[in-house]
Amino acid sequence: MMIAGANELASNKQLVDAMNVFPVPDGDTGTNMSLTVMAAAREAEKNGSLQVADIAKAASGGALRGARGNSGVITSQIFRGFAKALEGLEEAGVQELAAAAEQAVKTAYKAVMKPKEGTILTVARGCAEAAVRLAEETDEIEVFLKGIIEDGHKVLAQTPEMLPVLKQAGVVDAGGRGLLYILEGALKQLGGDLPVTLQDGQSTAAAPETNFASLASVENESITFGYCTEFFINVDHPDEAVTTGLKAYLGTIGDSIVCVADDDIIKIHVHTDHPGLAIEKALTIGSLSGLKIDNMREQHTNKINFSAEAPKAEAPKAEQPKKDVGFVSISAGEGLTKIFKNLGVDEVIEGGQTMNPSTEDILNAVDKINAEHIFILPNNKNIILAAEQAAKLSEEKKLHVIPSRSVPEGISAMFCYEHDADPDEMEAAMKDAIQQVDTATVTFAVRDTSIGDKQIKEGNILGMLNDEIEVVAEDVMEGTKELLRNAITEESEVVSIYYGADTAEEDAKELSAFIEEEFPDCEVEVQDGGQPLYYYIISIE
Repeated sequence: MMIAGANELASNKQLVDAMNVFPVPDGDTGTNMSLTVMAAAREAEKNGSLQVADIAKAASGGALRGARGNSGVITSQIFRGFAKALEGLEEAGVQELAAAAEQAVKTAYKAVMKPKEGTILTVARGCAEAAVRLAEETDEIEVFLKGIIEDGHKVLAQTPEMLPVLKQAGVVDAGGRGLLYILEGALKQLGGDLPVTLQDGQSTAAAPETNFASLASVENESITFGYCTEFFINVDHPDEAVTTGLKAYLGTIGDSIVCVADDDIIKIHVHTDHPGLAIEKALTIGSLSGLKIDNMREQHTNKINFSAEAPKAEAPKAEQPKKDVGFVSISAGEGLTKIFKNLGVDEVIEGGQTMNPSTEDILNAVDKINAEHIFILPNNKNIILAAEQAAKLSEEKKLHVIPSRSVPEGISAMFCYEHDADPDEMEAAMKDAIQQVDTATVTFAVRDTSIGDKQIKEGNILGMLNDEIEVVAEDVMEGTKELLRNAITEESEVVSIYYGADTAEEDAKELSAFIEEEFPDCEVEVQDGGQPLYYYIISIE
């Protein structure tokens, strides 16, 4: 049922993507949810247990690490609450599933700082309420699940009345529809005896996607320990003393140690000449999964994996020198990446609109930086929750999530970086700095719709100010000029233009000349951002 639900969502993810309220090319709710649920299904698929608690726990762990975007993070929390309610159970009937649905909703609501009705949360709550009612009416799982889905669709149909922006766009909530696709897939599979394979080609012996570290190649003589050893230890609520003792032991047999605990796993990465000793020690704590050993000196992968072929890890690199603070930024475009690097960012994750990185992607970038305090710049409102989830999972390092909603906000935050500054004081300064920036973006409409009093046709140029559509135009240059007239005020001092991959430098310079003429008190900068989909990203301070 778990695998079939993931497949059903994967088959319909583009339909869910198309439910995006704004007709801009970043409707990725379906894609984010699908990638999150696929990560959950892979873990469930290779778990090997026939106990419902084990499968639910495996799926929860996969979703937690694979969560992408706000919709993915909320989905992972639904899985997390569901699994917690099923702990210790070999089987589950309608009563147990109803209780799990209730716990799933409670956990998801707690994960969102300001829950909104008319979203996936509302649909999940409607499904949970139906589950509680139906559990008193039937013992048949199929009847039970079918009734939940029917009630879920009734709640979904009401979401436009709860969120006016949905009604204006003529769509129901995308996340809620994605959740129902998962349940519909599970219902289709219910009672079936045929084996199910994930649509992405992963078989029931699929290996985990996760890589603990991405490490670049070094010469053999610089490698102190020969084997890069990675695995998960499966254990309920690992005790801090256990992880501390394990970390200390690994330090006696190797280096480059990562030892991070979650609710039901301990994540291990160690370079050692004796991987067997690490494995034997780990087996005294719990069962293992995702085991992989690479011979770094031979510069090729000799893998031991209990669940078939695992993804290839990048070649290892030497340990980075220790520093006070480190930075991870999410950005799309070669030019923007160079800007962040020049400002002192250690790791830039390629991502943004339509390609939100997962919680695990962020943790992997964090693992590469040898610093106790690491600042995360999501630079997109749909990545903030995944970054915050990464911060909760990181026990080795203190992660400071700066809730930057755009690239200009992230760049403004980096200007607050001072080498000797107190991390907490710098976090406060960065959070204040991102409030002083207005972000104007210029893109195109991917479908016909109406937003407020604006009639939008596919292909129209859209000018947005802080995520609100300000201008609908036929021409990029004229639309951008109109947007800037609305965005630049008497208080504006600096305007920074980052032109995209589909914009000529000459056009960006023409726009700069327009600003200098119309707003002579503003300083103007032009830089090649190289970002896809957006002709211009413009910072106004």
